[in-house]
Amino acid sequence: MKKALLALLPVAALTLSACGGGGSDSGSSNDSRGPITIWYSNNAQEVAWGKKMVGQWNAAHPEEKITAQEIPAGKSSEEVIGAAITAGNAPCLILNTAPAAVPGFQKQGGLVPLDDFPDGKKYLQTRVGDRLSQYASPDGKYYQMPWKSNPVMIFYNKELFKKAGLDPERPELASYQDFLATSRKLVATKAAKAAIWPAPSSEFYQSWFDYYPMFAAQTGKQLVEGGKAQFASADGLKAAQLWKSMYAEHLAPNEKYNGDAFADGKAAMATVGPWAISVYGDKVKWGAVPVPTSAGAAGKGTFSDEKSIGMYSSCKNRGTAWDVMKFATGKDQDGKLLEATGQMPMRAGLTSAYPSYFASHPEYKVFAQQAEHTIEAPNVPNSVEVWQTFRDAYTKAVIFGKGDLATAFKDAAAQVDKLAQDQ
Repeated sequence: MKKALLALLPVAALTLSACGGGGSDSGSSNDSRGPITIWYSNNAQEVAWGKKMVGQWNAAHPEEKITAQEIPAGKSSEEVIGAAITAGNAPCLILNTAPAAVPGFQKQGGLVPLDDFPDGKKYLQTRVGDRLSQYASPDGKYYQMPWKSNPVMIFYNKELFKKAGLDPERPELASYQDFLATSRKLVATKAAKAAIWPAPSSEFYQSWFDYYPMFAAQTGKQLVEGGKAQFASADGLKAAQLWKSMYAEHLAPNEKYNGDAFADGKAAMATVGPWAISVYGDKVKWGAVPVPTSAGAAGKGTFSDEKSIGMYSSCKNRGTAWDVMKFATGKDQDGKLLEATGQMPMRAGLTSAYPSYFASHPEYKVFAQQAEHTIEAPNVPNSVEVWQTFRDAYTKAVIFGKGDLATAFKDAAAQVDKLAQDQ
């Protein structure tokens, strides 16, 4: 979830407790059992689910109790986790590990490969299915348990569409041409200040909520595959050109909005996942459609906005930690997470696993269908630097329209190729 990436207080607030002891692997064993510490995100719904999950585990395992807390506040969750790895006092499990951060944490020696457990690979494959390969590290091992996704779609405000003279039940948003035409009408009729208003700032992860979903839908590819950048391709440039047109025509503002432009009625559309249903449900009469493609054909995927569970190398009681991982991601707890948050467990055959939930929550079913076709941030060396390099080029060439787009992407791709192949 987008908001979970950020925490707002200084890292000085860090008060970390070790997971059964110090910051090295000495004394650690995949068979060791005993008390462990875990962190989960500060999302209120996840905290409520987490507390219940921990309570159930602790009631049944008095000798292997979990101590749980929210991720300590800091500039970002990734910075807090990285600092804890360096200090050697990360918890055993963090139930909010961003896949893009995994290569960095792995390079720090901070993560335990889950393949090292006898049933590790089999459990991952059985639970996640065909999407699992996207989460493998370059050494072929899995340092994360894919946990929950928020497959990105286009939310739209039905009342603002109606105000603009557009059909609120059958919006024309399937192709880039349709998306532009609809956006122009929304702004020209003053139904909304902006057709869509993604954050135009330069943080590395912002591309996950503007460019990357459209790139994924158009290509079915990750930003980097086989150690090579994919965004300078013809299809990658088409997706970028759409956004460049949106900014050039002031359909998407290039200044930051302080707040939620979609919730406040300033933007008629937003690029978000199912977590937003509970947020917007009472404020906006919304609809949701798949991310557009250049010709309007069915998309080949969308960004996952996934969070994983990582096991951290300072953990002593790894046998317990692995058992807790499996307990927290079992069918029962996945169902409770879905019920509590509306986020999609990374489980193959999701709709058939929880038919009663989707029957009583039909608005979530389209997201579950999208969840079967998610595209992840690539697991490559220097992942954050790769995204930052791309974002810097995108910000300049697309958001602010400076220079030649194809040249900017070609130059950025050359830099990304070097970063992604640097071990």
